[in-house]
Amino acid sequence: MELDIQEIKKIIPHRFPFLLIDRVVDLRPNEKLVAIKNVSINEQFFVGHFPQEKIMPGVLLVEAMAQAGCVYFYYSQNLQGKDITYYLGKVEAKFIAPVVPGDQIRIEVTTVKLMPKAGFLKTKAFVQDKLVAEADIGFGVKMN
Repeated sequence: MELDIQEIKKIIPHRFPFLLIDRVVDLRPNEKLVAIKNVSINEQFFVGHFPQEKIMPGVLLVEAMAQAGCVYFYYSQNLQGKDITYYLGKVEAKFIAPVVPGDQIRIEVTTVKLMPKAGFLKTKAFVQDKLVAEADIGFGVKMN
């Protein structure tokens, strides 16, 4: 299954400039999700991070992986049509290489453990085929 930006916006509440995934190119509930983030020179965070050598902040890379994880959880738990608030609980991240303007990030999400109102996910971020970051993410949800 694939999702465009309009479908993603129905699932997570984030909006520009904080919506950090552009599309989902492969979604197999309870198995894996692959999302894309196109990194543009026009991103607001590049103004100050860093003016001479622009690098995507690691915290925003983790946020992009968490947003992809929310979409994965939504479909894996069959929550279509429900309004959900996500709470990030625990993150263990490792950054391997910088992400710069012009890069396209491919985010892969797989299950560690899913429960009705929480989950643990393994996420990896790649630029081309090079691993740039990985994070184990724990989170909870509130049904609104």
